[in-house]
Amino acid sequence: MNQYFITRKNCPSCKSTKNRVIYSCSFLSSPIKEFLAGFYSPQGKIEFEYLSNATFILEECNDCGLVFQKEIPNEFLTGKLYEEWIDPEKNFERNLNSNDLFYRSKSAQEVMIIIAFFNVAASRLKILDFGMGWGKWCFMASAFGCNCYGVELSNSKSEYAKSRGIKVITYNEISDHNFDFINTDQVFEHIPEPFETLCHMKKSLKPKGVIRISVPDGRNIERRLKIEDWTAPIGSPNSLNPVSPLEHINCFNRESLIKMVWLAGFEIVQMPILLQLSYATNWSTPKNILKNLIYPVYRNIFSKGTDLYFRKKKDHK
Repeated sequence: MNQYFITRKNCPSCKSTKNRVIYSCSFLSSPIKEFLAGFYSPQGKIEFEYLSNATFILEECNDCGLVFQKEIPNEFLTGKLYEEWIDPEKNFERNLNSNDLFYRSKSAQEVMIIIAFFNVAASRLKILDFGMGWGKWCFMASAFGCNCYGVELSNSKSEYAKSRGIKVITYNEISDHNFDFINTDQVFEHIPEPFETLCHMKKSLKPKGVIRISVPDGRNIERRLKIEDWTAPIGSPNSLNPVSPLEHINCFNRESLIKMVWLAGFEIVQMPILLQLSYATNWSTPKNILKNLIYPVYRNIFSKGTDLYFRKKKDHK
């Protein structure tokens, strides 16, 4: 066993021990080694000596359906991964220079929907962005007048957010607050203990508070693994991004995500279709128009996707 890895024996979502291996490959063997080199080298570097004697193992929980990486980086290797292998300066430049009009438009839409859902002045909403990255979503929520806080593992990203006026708190300080809304966008797939993390955040939600969890959709992941195309683009039918080695250590489908939040004492909140349509922001192309019209139906009526809103069950504190 590699000293820089820890082994998860139970499902990190429902704690079941009824798991089966669906994929296994040494981090230093093809095709995983080539994938890691191609993925991390442009972002900074990769030091393969830290991965010797470690195996990329995917297990599927027979009880909840979560697919998870059994061997995951420990705290030391996680720090190297997010602060060295992914070089903060290169990452910031990419973030700063990216053509992100679509992202900002989408963030504005999400914030407006939340403000309209609560039907109060934005200044009365206390919001947490958990795993805020460089703070783009926080900046948008603050621009609308929300009282916005952020939590981020990366020190460089946290310091940047602080310099831009975001109130940055630590993981342990979350329970000292009472939030109306918690945003977690592309976060829970990275967390070693997703169930415990969700329960921790639950303590800080107001009785009618809402949490959003958005993760890569891992449906049909076993089919994709059989094809084993590690070069398939993100979003394509054969993409293996939901199980990206080292980082995406939890691969949720809709059912496994709902099972986890249900066990933690949450129930689904449906954002009204009319609300989603009213605050859609990007109507610039026929494709975007179609997406704006179809996605609310896809999410609400057909119950698809892994971008969901939840609130505490009435019988849970």
